[in-house]
Amino acid sequence: MRVESWMVRAAGEPMVLELREDLPGPGEVLVEVAGCGVCHTDLAFYYDSVPTRHPLPLTLGHEISGTVVAAGPGAEEWHGAAVVVPAVIPCEQCAACTAGRGQICRDQIFPGNDVHGGFGSHVRVPAHGLCAVPDLDDASVNGAGLALEDLSVIADAVSTPYQAVLKAGLRAGDLAVFVGVGGVGGFGVQIASARGAHVVGIDVDPERLETIERYGAELTLRPGEYERKDLKRAVRTFARERNVPSWRWRIFETSGTTNGQEVAFGLLGHGSYLSVVGYAPERASLRLSNLMALDATAEGNWGCLPRLYPEVVELVLSGSVALLPFVEHRPLASINETFRALHDGEIRQRVILVPGNGVIT
Repeated sequence: MRVESWMVRAAGEPMVLELREDLPGPGEVLVEVAGCGVCHTDLAFYYDSVPTRHPLPLTLGHEISGTVVAAGPGAEEWHGAAVVVPAVIPCEQCAACTAGRGQICRDQIFPGNDVHGGFGSHVRVPAHGLCAVPDLDDASVNGAGLALEDLSVIADAVSTPYQAVLKAGLRAGDLAVFVGVGGVGGFGVQIASARGAHVVGIDVDPERLETIERYGAELTLRPGEYERKDLKRAVRTFARERNVPSWRWRIFETSGTTNGQEVAFGLLGHGSYLSVVGYAPERASLRLSNLMALDATAEGNWGCLPRLYPEVVELVLSGSVALLPFVEHRPLASINETFRALHDGEIRQRVILVPGNGVIT
């Protein structure tokens, strides 16, 4: 089967549309891409020379939704299914996977990193990680009125903060602080709010803060308007007014910047918990002894286990987590211009690139 995709041949050079032959092998499927979101990680691969595990040339893109149009032996049941492709697909066979630690599976598949990703007409992936999408024409299921391409951002921007919130043990009445409320952080705010937490959003962009106030953030703060100690004082006052002690603070670093990481770490109080969700290629300057002195916890979060995806799909289809105010559709053919605009900060929404129809003949 001949498919097309946008290939990165060298970091920062214009991506080139190329044709290739592809066919699913045993346990694999070929998914016709409905939409593929552009993530901060894609920009890091492309602009910051962050190395992909598969050498270039490579097609990027790991936030994928679509329809299975071909299935290899052992995966025939998936043929014709609408699916979300997880950004991280563990092998499900190794010692880490069987111990419930699939996030650190050494044989995991990360589309757009280990194999060709979703910035193309089709993508070939293992079938065992797929998340089936229910009938979107059924209003009782899809109360939010979402299309299949909209669901692509579930594969990272929504599922990643969902897993981070679960790992943090966030409960109703806790304090959730998101440092960075664009993309992953914006969806994280909504997830935490849906779980009954008191939510604080911190971001350098006043427009993002204004938007997230309508979607779950009770307090928004702009770091540039505060000294760091005053920023923490504002969070502490907010928590005190709601009778939330510091050991019920859950802080999520979702900006993917060194400054954001330093701000998030500086917010830790006695017994607080920090989840590092965003990726920054530069080093941050931190005093790790704070973890000891405060008996605090810092933990990383890598992607989301595929078994959690159905819960995330249900959240967005029910409208508990809104997608449409936070995404923008663009033609896949605009990929080079879209990457430039995102890199230059001209776009605030999560961009979903939508390809043309079907197989190239």
